[in-house]
Amino acid sequence: MADNWYYVQKGNRQGPVDVAVISSMITKQELKSEDFVWKKGFDNWKKIKDVTELQFGAPVSHQEFPAAPEMPTIEKEFSFTELQDQEERALFIRTGNDRGVASSEYGPFSLKQIKQLFKENRINGKTFLFHVSMNEWKILADVPDYQQVFGELPPQIKDSDRRTSSRKPFVARMFVQNNKKLFEGLCRDVSIGGMQVLVNEFKGQVGDKISINVHPENSDFHFTAAGVVVRVLEGNSGFSFRFNGLNEDAQRAIEKYIQDN
Repeated sequence: MADNWYYVQKGNRQGPVDVAVISSMITKQELKSEDFVWKKGFDNWKKIKDVTELQFGAPVSHQEFPAAPEMPTIEKEFSFTELQDQEERALFIRTGNDRGVASSEYGPFSLKQIKQLFKENRINGKTFLFHVSMNEWKILADVPDYQQVFGELPPQIKDSDRRTSSRKPFVARMFVQNNKKLFEGLCRDVSIGGMQVLVNEFKGQVGDKISINVHPENSDFHFTAAGVVVRVLEGNSGFSFRFNGLNEDAQRAIEKYIQDN
């Protein structure tokens, strides 16, 4: 079976596609040597210039293309203007840090819903925000078009406020049974027994088998697992997932995550 490849284009993750599609896009200059790709077996996203099987023709000059950083990142900065559809639920929030209480994640929300939560004072400029195109949580006031979206100047944010959420989001990529559609969601309440995943318009149901690849930018916590859906959240906003036969590597990754957080 051919590998499924994913790639980043204009700050958005795309795929899965066959390697022939990736090769064609490289030939047509639709993907450049500095663009990121990923497939099963990679520890993290890699720049095309660093993937041997995607090199064609003359060897790449290392003088022309410097070595990639140890932890590749997508440098494009997120802004609300990228959300062309204000009804699409693609935003997650972390509350608690903004009010001095225990933090918790919620979502996904549409931009329209985020505006309403802000209007109702249920979130504020210090609330943490996440979108799958980001590498880490971002304080709402730090989003470039904050003033344009919320109609007020962003509040002053102390560096200590930004440091209160250094933990990187646990992003899962998953397939439901033989469904070819890839879901991306935010993991929460992770334990050895299972976890909850927040995802937009989950089409599965209780009893569905899941193949899941938990792949945060912090690869220390990367693991793969299989299991079954035990609960679908209200509004199909996610599901609770029970692991089946979790291997030792995955157990260690989860235990380390829980211990460090």
